[in-house]
Amino acid sequence: MDTRLRRLVGVSAALTGVLMVLGVYTAATGSGLTCAGRWPLCDGFLGLFPANWSSFIEWFHRFVAMVTGFVILGTTITAWRDGADRRVRAALAAATILLPSQIVLGALTVTTYQWAVLLAHFGTASIIFTGVALAAAWTYGTDNADTGRVRIALTAAGGLLPVLVVLAPHTFVSFGPTVQAAYYLAGLVTYAALLTAAVWSPGAGGHSARRIRYLAATAAVMVVSLLVAGRLVYGGTLQYVSVGGAAAALGLVVTARYLLRDAGGPEVHGVPTDD
Repeated sequence: MDTRLRRLVGVSAALTGVLMVLGVYTAATGSGLTCAGRWPLCDGFLGLFPANWSSFIEWFHRFVAMVTGFVILGTTITAWRDGADRRVRAALAAATILLPSQIVLGALTVTTYQWAVLLAHFGTASIIFTGVALAAAWTYGTDNADTGRVRIALTAAGGLLPVLVVLAPHTFVSFGPTVQAAYYLAGLVTYAALLTAAVWSPGAGGHSARRIRYLAATAAVMVVSLLVAGRLVYGGTLQYVSVGGAAAALGLVVTARYLLRDAGGPEVHGVPTDD
């Protein structure tokens, strides 16, 4: 696999995650409303620059969104031009196809700011993130996915899931903008780690590989579902769902980590490259 493509896919995944966290922070602070009446412009000089801190947050979110969109598009073009793995091309193409609808939803979050729009916006972003995260996992793992890397991915997820329990929306701590950003950052990293473990687990060898893959994939679905539902948590039953879901996902990860003891294959550290 071409080293340049690896780096592009990795940057695409990282930028998408950062953009999602920034979007959560922007919505939590209500910064998008500062430009609500002039979209796609804002409230500063010529409508192109921020007039205050709140409009800067919205402006910066738009800027990162623009950069991320072009990076994903460029990565997709590069993957198809260079004849990358079919799964990588399909995942990137799916993410790219959703970009226009995400732009429209982003505009609606500014002009209407309704919970249904916010939910659709984050849900679409989650699908795009899934595409680029899977592309990254396949890009970095197709050459030699071993037990050691699966173990690292599961350990990372297992270490972050307790953070999701502690920072569960409106449960143990005040769910302000900073806490929301931290919650979603931890959640997205956890989700990416679980996707990676699910993709790489067949290469770990041993009769437990299939079960490890199933456990990691199930935990990943649970985590991303909690993140999407978290946009609607204001109290009541969903609070318990957030805590219980994160705890259940942790149980699945611990089980998968335990099953790795039966998986064969050498532990190789680092990521293979063509350099």
